[in-house]
Amino acid sequence: MKTIKTYAEFWPYYLREHAQPATRALHYVGTALALAVLLAIIVSGRWLLLPLALVSGYFFAWVSHGLIEKNKPATFTYPLWSLASDFKMLWCFVTGRMGRELEKAGVGSQ
Repeated sequence: MKTIKTYAEFWPYYLREHAQPATRALHYVGTALALAVLLAIIVSGRWLLLPLALVSGYFFAWVSHGLIEKNKPATFTYPLWSLASDFKMLWCFVTGRMGRELEKAGVGSQ
């Protein structure tokens, strides 16, 4: 695989690595859970729970890549772009734009 140099190149790659609806669903669960844990940490001031936010977010994502997509998570190669894309993908799903984004990335209608 060639090295990706810009986020504009990364986003379609990321979506192709998340082609299966079940993979995206597990990512949505993990990302939403991580956000909920972060909110709870902010409200409670219990910053020692921060690792729980990371584990809860990445657990579902990595399981989905191993069991569903059977590919290596983009986090291992592009950690910051991957993290940003987890949130972008959830936002696109919540706002009803995911189908359009998948189509532009060549994933098809799923």
